[in-house]
Amino acid sequence: MMKRFFYSLLLTLVTIPAIADEGMWLPVLIQQRIVDMQENGFKLTAEDLYSVNQASLKDAIVHFNGGCTGEIISDQGLLITNHHCGYSAIQSHSSLEHDYLKDGFWAMSLDEELPNKGLWVAFLVRMEDVTDKVLAGYNESMTEAQRDSIVKSNSATLINKAKAEGKSYKASVESMYYGNQYFLFIYQVYNDVRLVGAPPSSIGKFGGDTDNWMWPRHTGDFSLFRVYADKNNDPAEYSKDNVPYKPKRHFTISSKGVKEGDFTLVYGFPGRTQEYLYSDAVKYISDISNPHKINLRTLRLDAQKKYMDQDRKVRIQYSSKNASVSNSWKKWQGEMGGIIKLDAYEKKVAFEKEFAQWAADKPEYNTLLDSFKEIYTALEPYSFARDYYNESIRVNEIISFASSLMTAKKREIDAAPIIENFFKNYYQPIDYESFIALLSEYDKNVPADFKPQYYKDNIAKFGSPKAWVDYIFENSALLTPESAQSLFASDSLEADPACQFSSEMAKYNSQEVLSVIRDYESQLQLLYRAYMRGQMEFCEDKVFYPDANSTLRIAYGKIRGYSPADGVYYKPSSTIEGIMQKDNPEIFDYDIPQALRDIYASKDYGKWVSDAEGSVPVCFIATNHTSGGNSGSPVIDAEGRLIGINFDRVWEGTMSDVIYDADICRNISLDIRYALFIIDRLGGASHLIDEMTIE
Repeated sequence: MMKRFFYSLLLTLVTIPAIADEGMWLPVLIQQRIVDMQENGFKLTAEDLYSVNQASLKDAIVHFNGGCTGEIISDQGLLITNHHCGYSAIQSHSSLEHDYLKDGFWAMSLDEELPNKGLWVAFLVRMEDVTDKVLAGYNESMTEAQRDSIVKSNSATLINKAKAEGKSYKASVESMYYGNQYFLFIYQVYNDVRLVGAPPSSIGKFGGDTDNWMWPRHTGDFSLFRVYADKNNDPAEYSKDNVPYKPKRHFTISSKGVKEGDFTLVYGFPGRTQEYLYSDAVKYISDISNPHKINLRTLRLDAQKKYMDQDRKVRIQYSSKNASVSNSWKKWQGEMGGIIKLDAYEKKVAFEKEFAQWAADKPEYNTLLDSFKEIYTALEPYSFARDYYNESIRVNEIISFASSLMTAKKREIDAAPIIENFFKNYYQPIDYESFIALLSEYDKNVPADFKPQYYKDNIAKFGSPKAWVDYIFENSALLTPESAQSLFASDSLEADPACQFSSEMAKYNSQEVLSVIRDYESQLQLLYRAYMRGQMEFCEDKVFYPDANSTLRIAYGKIRGYSPADGVYYKPSSTIEGIMQKDNPEIFDYDIPQALRDIYASKDYGKWVSDAEGSVPVCFIATNHTSGGNSGSPVIDAEGRLIGINFDRVWEGTMSDVIYDADICRNISLDIRYALFIIDRLGGASHLIDEMTIE
């Protein structure tokens, strides 16, 4: 009965207009939003966006290697995504002799395109509501454990059946609204994905960490790949006999340009949002978790920067690692500030008071908030211990390497590739200094009750974190490829001090911390499932959308500037003029290629100049609700044409994973015209533009 009620309630609510610009909508249900979209300027139909009966725009979008989005822009499988999404692949082909990070890379023929081991893309075949099938056999008298067992069993049956439908199909069943609804997602995976082009990092990462999450932005954040298939257009492992993939649909590119107020739609795979959190969970993020994680990552970044500034080889080795550490580091700062500025915690508390009054005479809801308070109070120290383990223990490179080798030993996997990959991008002084700094913070901030006895014994033995780290680096055999390989082949791997540290700290985290967290999270899942239903009953004038969970979503809005502070207004577009204003050969993040300076000096922009601005457009912002995973997502106009590549959010709006505010939340996108300008005028790769469909 409760299940039928939820569906009825959901169908009723989705007909009510949402808060402007907010929402991450499931494509299969986009018909329920299409009237509002069209009233805001969209000119296509729901069938144009998502269809299983004919080719639609969803067939031109890929989940790029599991963490980003990409889109097909030619009938020959050419794919564009962000530079930072393709960064690891670009780095893997870079060396001192061929520094594609520094100089860029452009394949002038199919033969020059570079294969990437382990890189894959997945096309969504279809999604469908399978709630009834997933919950078949369940009744409300059952325990949560019994329900989980039924859900897993039924989901496995659906997944196996779906995988059998086509070659290289994979499938997953994903929970929506905390288990009130379930959807099946079926994908076709292509594993032969080759690097086609990338601008120099001074274009693709222009502004570096300084500009990351900021506006105005002038970053040419794009890279090009190509999907390959066998002669039947089916997925195949890399082979010289493979041919470019023939897509069902590819994007038409608009060179018309954008202006404030234009309709925009982002179509991609947002990672994770938590829009319906209880107040104490929000307070933990802003007041406890983020401040400590920011501090720990600052220490890692300081150690990396020190040596990257001294040695170009180290800079190449650590470029991808540094970008990965820095990205969340800066995002957390903006998220924390945004939560506090918007009074998100206080707003949650106020809402919960109103909800409690409404729920007072409703047995299914009247104890929810008290239960949340009790569980989050008990959970907090365990969450803190987990955060510290993740950010100060397991992240140390030699410790992570030790863990990988022990896993390989247990699974009887060849360690040679693991060892080779580790030492290719390893610089011991960085790891050593970072390890000391992180372990010192762990020692200072984690309560004694949440430290393993192994840790306490060794701190007592060595006297300080530094002395213990010194011992590990002086006595571990994992610091050279040869000794690591020899140790792996012996029976003494787990006796190595780095392996002992990794194993003991991981065991404690798993057995004494994560096991408790999982129990609490299981209880929270049950509470949130009921709370979700209760919110929908209580808030009759609000539309609810499921939290992001790396499944394909549609977000729509408009190009719009914003005011981050009193007396300040940011326009929604940036141009090459801003690049030249920032250009500084003395600052690594702002040192652009001389060729771009020459083009600017001559104003020889070709056909990529904007009539409105008389300059080359670079980036724009809009009100689309995005998250991590939307990197590389296509940004399309009212007629479904590609106008940009999503790559970031404004710093003041990064709290949108927790609370969205249309006045301040903006997604940042690369104007597609700047990508075309770089490919043509800087890369000299006009043959790539020739295979695109450009209006």
